[in-house]
Amino acid sequence: MRRGGIALLTLAFVAMALGTFMRPASAQSVAEFYRGRNVTLVIGFSVGGGYDLYGRLLARHLGKHIPGQPSIVPQNREGAGSERATLYLYNAAPKDGSVIGTFSRSMAVAPLLAGAPFDATKLSWLGSISSDVSVCMTWHTSPIKTFDDMLAKPFTVGGLGKEADPDIFAMVLRNMFGAKLKLVSGYPGTNDATLAMERGEVNGVCGISWSTAKARHADWMKSGKVNMPVQFGLRKEPDIADIPAVTDLAKGDEQRQMIRLILAGQAMARPYAAPPGIPHDRREALIAAFDATMKDPEFLSDAEKLQADVSPVSADEIEKLLAAVYATPKDIVAKAAKAIVN
Repeated sequence: MRRGGIALLTLAFVAMALGTFMRPASAQSVAEFYRGRNVTLVIGFSVGGGYDLYGRLLARHLGKHIPGQPSIVPQNREGAGSERATLYLYNAAPKDGSVIGTFSRSMAVAPLLAGAPFDATKLSWLGSISSDVSVCMTWHTSPIKTFDDMLAKPFTVGGLGKEADPDIFAMVLRNMFGAKLKLVSGYPGTNDATLAMERGEVNGVCGISWSTAKARHADWMKSGKVNMPVQFGLRKEPDIADIPAVTDLAKGDEQRQMIRLILAGQAMARPYAAPPGIPHDRREALIAAFDATMKDPEFLSDAEKLQADVSPVSADEIEKLLAAVYATPKDIVAKAAKAIVN
């Protein structure tokens, strides 16, 4: 080969190599980005509660459905009823698809009802493992056995933070129905609050997911150690159909609208999202991986062993729900917001 031909061939190889090493990050495939990487799964509550159980369950299976098969590493970041974790996702977490998170379902409406400083419609929603109903649970030594008892007798309930379900539902009972309760807030998670109930620090906790109650506290229910005076949800849970639903107790159309707004998050009981503005192809890959995990036989088998409910809600369904919620008339939003203030 002539010297000029060799030089041209050398230049061609150099150009190809430079093209490979200098290719912009935006041209990197999804699989290339995730291969060999750890993806952080932020859990907005302490270890041992329902969100932690579901988060760690998802972490064991999600990675194999993401191109490149990254490892999913759970990280508890509790505080303020999971607002701390939500704000981390919204403001501080890398917006490259390397961090996802789970947080209270109430965070979806917290900007409307509690002035939380973020826009839930801008999060990169991946889906929810289930829709759910929540219950009030009181210890067997408590004088509160029924909903009527709540209206007649003073009692205490444990809470996590002003934007968490236990606090919000307690305020609904007190401010909308006249329950004679005192809220003792600041527990890191529902697991801590139910332990406080067991120790006698509080009489009960409102806002425990029925799925968590079945998975974590089945022994309490079987042995009669707890009472469940009322349930919260957009639907009534068939397993506990004899327990009154707060939606059935509402008086008048306005109160029903307020309750539906407050309970909107129940339709996305175990939500997962990534920060706003992650690359579109990575977001689509994460959504597809989440959807695939919900059908994964190994995931479903593990969920059954944990008695974890799997009734998935898609990212698209969550976005449509939030669009409807954020279109609620302002006067109803204002009254609902006032109803959940301690």
